[in-house]
Formats: sequence, C-alpha cells, structure tokens
Amino acid sequence: MSVVSYDDMPEIAIEFLNYMLIIKGKSERTIQEYYYDLRTFFRYIKLTTRPGFKDTDFDSIDVRDITLDDIKKIDLADLYSFMSFTSRIRENTAVTRARKVASLRSFYKYLFSKAKLIEYNPAAELDSPKVVHRLPRYLNVDESIQLLESVEGKNKVRDYAILVLFLNCGLRLSELVGINLSDIRGDTLTVMGKGKKERTIYLNQACLEAIDAYRRIRPVEGVKDKDALFLSERKQRISPKTVQYLVKKYIAAAGLDTRKYSTHKLRHTAATLMYKHGNVDIRALQSILGHESISTTEIYTHLDDQQLRRAVESNPLSRYSGSSQKKKK
Repeated sequence: MSVVSYDDMPEIAIEFLNYMLIIKGKSERTIQEYYYDLRTFFRYIKLTTRPGFKDTDFDSIDVRDITLDDIKKIDLADLYSFMSFTSRIRENTAVTRARKVASLRSFYKYLFSKAKLIEYNPAAELDSPKVVHRLPRYLNVDESIQLLESVEGKNKVRDYAILVLFLNCGLRLSELVGINLSDIRGDTLTVMGKGKKERTIYLNQACLEAIDAYRRIRPVEGVKDKDALFLSERKQRISPKTVQYLVKKYIAAAGLDTRKYSTHKLRHTAATLMYKHGNVDIRALQSILGHESISTTEIYTHLDDQQLRRAVESNPLSRYSGSSQKKKK
C-alpha cells in the first residue's frame, strides 16, 4: 500500500496523523481513512464559513490554511450539519458516514485530551449513524473444495498454497503477502496484523503440505526479497494486486460469482467454517483472526436455517404432544 502524503493538509492535522501512526501504531490504511475524512471535513468548513467557495469544485478546495481558530468555532450542530452534507450531497453510505464520525471523534479527542489545544470537545457527543450489519458472505465446504480444485497453470503450486492458507487460516490479504520464510517455524506461522500486532497461527496438515510443496519449487536464484514466502514471476514478493487477480481468476474458474467473492470473503469463509464445523470458541476465533474487539468476531457466528431448524428440533419437548391431547383424540 502506498503511503499518503500529508502535504495538502494543515499542520494541526499532520501532527494528529503522525501521532496516530507513530505513537498509537495505527495501520497505514487507517491513517489513510483519517486523512481522507479530515480533508473532506476541512473542505466543508471552508465551503460553509468562508466566502467565495460556493461555486468551487469541492474536491479541489485547498485546506492547508485551515487554522486552530477555524476548528475551535465548530460546535456539535456544525458536526451534524457536516454529516448531513456527506449523506445528501456526497451520497455517503451509513458505513462511510460512521467511519467519518469515528475519524472526527479521534481527531477532536487528540486535540482535547492529548494536545490540549481546545477546551471543548464537540465530537464527544456526536452520534454515529445506525449501520445495518449484513451477514458476511462465505463459501460452503463444497464451494471451497471447488475453488481449490480449479487451480491450474504454471503457478498452480504457489496459487494452491495461497488459497489453502486463506481458507484455513483466515488471513488478511496484507498478512498473506507479508509472510516471510523466517515466520514459519514447525507448525506455527507468525503474522503481522493490523496495528503492527504480531500473532501466532497454528498450521494444519493441509497448510503444511501446501507450503512444503511450494517451497520445493520456489525460486532461489535471482530472488530480490530472499525471505519472502510467495514470489511473483519477477522473483520479488508477490503484490496484493496479483493475489487479488489470481483469487478472482480461480473463483470464476470454479463457477462462482466474482462479484460476491474476493480475498476478504475467503477470510470470512475460514472463520465461518471454523465456527460451524470446528466448535471453535469465539475467544479462540478472535485470537486466530487477530480482532481487537470481540464484537467484530461475532459477525462470523451467524447461524444458517439448517442450524436454526436443528436447534428447535433438539429441544427435548419437540416430540411431546401431551397426555391431555391424546385423550381428546
């Protein structure tokens, strides 16, 4: 992932972004989201508080001259007005608006509690829009096998190992491409997750066999990143885009819908299959997936119709009709 430059942001925002990246250890992706959300917010401030911007292209508004005084003038009503603007004019979804609320809360909390540059934090009372949580899409066991059996071509050993790790370990895309040979010790794999947090994943037989098969044919000579596990045809660490492309290719080859499934859906698949078929405790699942909050893990504990039917039928009273009912007959 390319690092975003903050050159077009006011100094106070740059200080915040650096604090979140360096001190709080937030991921580059999270910093990017803060950056985009705050830039939109600052543009809105200029649009609504300064003359001459009414007919200006919103996305071209320069925000480098936003000052602490501009920020201090913002109250809770202004924040809700901004959220309304993102909904009506920018057509942001509830999920995107909820992210903006989170970004604003973090920014104002920094100004109020850490930098102590403001005496009032209007974002502390800013409510987040209600987000309807959809059940994650995932492949069932048969579809997962279909996907694995669709692998072919000159890179089939490598690609098969990639899919096996996705489907068995629930890795994020960034975690998979970041795997080093030195991260694998026996049946354990150490991955660097979100927020640069390390966690250990235990490799099952399928993973060990797939990795071993790939390592036997993995190039050695002329490799640019000698410790990278998965290499591209140019003998350098495989890129996220290449992995996304090959996953989509095999999803299509397996006769599955490429609009519904992606690398992240394979993570959903691993989590769901572990929970449904492995009787995995939710705390264990949280640890395997590297979730900071248990509430994030809970989306994988959804139940299908068959499970619900079995639950009702397992009730010990499910076949009891009652002696009084029998007498009436």
